[in-house]
Amino acid sequence: MALFKSLLASLTSWLPDSILASIKSPPLAAHLALLLFVLWLFWKSVFLLSDLWSLLNDLASLKSPRFAQAKDRLESGDREYRWIYGRDLWSLRFAIATMIIMQLLNVWLFLGQVELIYAAYSSTGVLDVFEVYQPVTFAPKSHNGCDLDMLLMEHSFGESYGVPFVGSYEPPSCKFDTVRINMTVTSSGHQYDRLALMYLGDAEVFRTSTAEPTSTGIVWTYIKEMSQYNALWTESQKLIFDLGNIITDVYTGPFNVTLTVHFSYTGNARSADIIYPISAKKSASNSASAFTVPTDNTTVSYTIPDTVSRAVVAISACGQSQEEFWWSNVFSEDTEDFISTVGELYGYSPFREIQLYIDGILAGVVWPFPVIFTGGVAPGFWRPIVGIDAFDLRQPEIDISPFLPLVQDGQEHSFEIRVTGLNITGGTATFADTVGSYWVVTGNIFLYTGDKTSSKALVTRSKTVPHVEAPAPKFTVTRHLAQNETGENDTLSYSVTAERTFIASSPEYSWSQKLSFSNYGYLNQQGYSQVNTQLTSGKNTISKLGIKSSSNETTFSYPLIVNATYGITTNSLTIDAWMERGLEIKSTGGPGLSTYTFVSGPSQLHTTQSGNATYKSATGSSSASTGNTADEFSGVANGVSYSRSVTAANGNVVSDTQGGAKKVYKDMTAFGRGSVRSMLGRGPGSPPS
Repeated sequence: MALFKSLLASLTSWLPDSILASIKSPPLAAHLALLLFVLWLFWKSVFLLSDLWSLLNDLASLKSPRFAQAKDRLESGDREYRWIYGRDLWSLRFAIATMIIMQLLNVWLFLGQVELIYAAYSSTGVLDVFEVYQPVTFAPKSHNGCDLDMLLMEHSFGESYGVPFVGSYEPPSCKFDTVRINMTVTSSGHQYDRLALMYLGDAEVFRTSTAEPTSTGIVWTYIKEMSQYNALWTESQKLIFDLGNIITDVYTGPFNVTLTVHFSYTGNARSADIIYPISAKKSASNSASAFTVPTDNTTVSYTIPDTVSRAVVAISACGQSQEEFWWSNVFSEDTEDFISTVGELYGYSPFREIQLYIDGILAGVVWPFPVIFTGGVAPGFWRPIVGIDAFDLRQPEIDISPFLPLVQDGQEHSFEIRVTGLNITGGTATFADTVGSYWVVTGNIFLYTGDKTSSKALVTRSKTVPHVEAPAPKFTVTRHLAQNETGENDTLSYSVTAERTFIASSPEYSWSQKLSFSNYGYLNQQGYSQVNTQLTSGKNTISKLGIKSSSNETTFSYPLIVNATYGITTNSLTIDAWMERGLEIKSTGGPGLSTYTFVSGPSQLHTTQSGNATYKSATGSSSASTGNTADEFSGVANGVSYSRSVTAANGNVVSDTQGGAKKVYKDMTAFGRGSVRSMLGRGPGSPPS
């Protein structure tokens, strides 16, 4: 292509600047270069076809004097030239076959060049990043109701730490039951990946994170089902979108976010009638309402109406800073094992439990999914495919219907969310009742109203505390620290396994959980290399008791393997890593649209990611990260099956079962986190901010 671009430049050099500028625009330049290539191929093909035609004539009519002479001598009985005639005849056939093959190769070359030309020029330099998930239709067909788009926000987040976007939302006047949002984000420059939370009033309704931008820019679009929050959408709200970002002479990239909502009426599944937030409730001061754990008191109190017949709590929680890579943390006694090489390690073990308490009684637990954000481990993993759930962090659910007889007495009752790791002493693990700094936590109580008469009959009975069976988890831990020949700590191996069962029951409902966890960690090379193999799995079941008994269950599995080794000198840094991870969910459904499965009825989800990545930086030059990632996705939601297999290498999609134009992207510069500790959770530098 360089030859054709040069020829194009020579042919157009005499044109006026105004015309020359338009010709040099990427789309037109691509078309002109392609035209020159086609003309060259046509010229070459004419000569090949002419030669082929002459050879075919020689073969058909033997007009060649040499062939005619050989034929005459053969007919006269001269056998001396038989072999000459046969040899030349086969040579002619070989030449014809060769020319046909050459022409086919020309056609193949032509098609290949066309693809490369358009691939090269279809890229404007802006990288399209995406999460592999089952697509959601932004504007489904509406039936006798709303069919309306509304712009919620168009905002650039630059110096935005502690300064969220604050806007007003007014519900449409038409009837709706289906709400979807479209979030489109652009950014360019040097910037960290950032966590973002969207609130309607004090209730968090969407938790997402950003990709790390490049110098030429990135863009992504995510469409999300938001009908779970219809009880909030039907009322006037203060819309708060909190995306904390900084702009300095180093971190130069703002995030430009456009948020659009579509309302329609589709006969969608039921959603909750009342939503109460478990949050810091700071919307009145135009602030975000997330709790920071372990420092904040996360307790709120509500009076639950006696008309409520079903209640579910959704919990949104993820680790940040010292807790972002909680799945790679060590036992607290080992945090200084490699202090002279990689610095302090983070403690409380790689096990985390999120607990929900109602009036001080344990009501259920969540064992979290290990989210890896786009700045984690090595940026080369996450271009252009971001990590599982990075654009939409799920909210696991705890059904608290067994607690309704306790809380429907007309009095206020407390709801509290805690996050805990482990203390391990003498080979025995116990809850630490705290974690490192810090977790971002909120919750929502989804209340479904039912037959008022039956509900009142329920609460006329004496205040009933649910029967709770919550034995302590069964933990097994191992640990071995070894020294090298000089007596320095060299390797650390450790493991945690856990099993837990939980049951809360009332005369009408039973909520049960069966959970399993294992994490095997190994640090060697004095802490420079670490691998963690983790598996979290479980089954949650809610059963309605009595004559019309029924039950719904959700099973899940979160496999994870991450292996990362870094090397550092006075003026350079390298990270080599590989990972395998997945998410599997099967659910029979629930009372309404789920914040965990994103649908109401039966659903299945199976997705995996695997790949290798490197990161390199040197003093006085820019950093770069390369890598390859394979993402396999299959799922069934709302009765629709969907599957996709995507492979990316060095920022380019190299295969995709969903098709689409391939773009050539060559900028592997890493414009995000700049220290080992911010990417791996150990080593020099500061933790991710």
